Amino acid sequence: MENATLHYIHDPFCGWCYAAAPLVKAAREVMPVRAHGGGMMAGARRRQVTPQLRAYVMPHDERIAQLTGQPFGEAYFEGLLRDTAAVFDSAPPIAAVLAADKLGGRGLDMLARLQAAHYVEGRRIAERDVLVAVAGEIGLDPARFAPALDDAQDDVGPHIEATRRLMAQHGIGGFPGLVLERDGTFTPFDAAGFLGQPQALRDWLASGCGPDGCSI
Repeated sequence: MENATLHYIHDPFCGWCYAAAPLVKAAREVMPVRAHGGGMMAGARRRQVTPQLRAYVMPHDERIAQLTGQPFGEAYFEGLLRDTAAVFDSAPPIAAVLAADKLGGRGLDMLARLQAAHYVEGRRIAERDVLVAVAGEIGLDPARFAPALDDAQDDVGPHIEATRRLMAQHGIGGFPGLVLERDGTFTPFDAAGFLGQPQALRDWLASGCGPDGCSI
């Protein structure tokens, strides 16, 4: 679709954003996609892993696996979600996405790899050494990425604030959020109807949506 951009509102610790990852991948085949990190667990909302947190997220994760086929690893369910020394803090991985984008337009690749590192491999994606290692895994030079990551820490707060304004502007109350921008017109739509059907989303976007816009 010409003159169109898909705005993707996400959080690295959002399970339903992981559910939507195949949709984002499919959308990137037909149009530019811009990532906007919302800081679901940043600042005062950061969470240390506890048995209560594990009990809360596991039913959602199991539902996501059932709906979409997205894989969840034993290292996540029985490792990370039992690691009470681990902290879920959205700010560092959002900084990593921003740094990867600045270095080579690889922000969405970084996000997808971080989601796999978290949900499949059970790694602590809020920790700097893990973020630098993951950057190397997607082909970025760790020696260049590390200082870019440090620099991006200053950008996280303003980025999250801008994302929150975008959400408020378009009535988006949670994650993930999708907003199609076409010829200056912004149309939010619900990803839920496409979960598990990335080809359907790709075809819908590639077709130009409908004659009167892009409402589903």
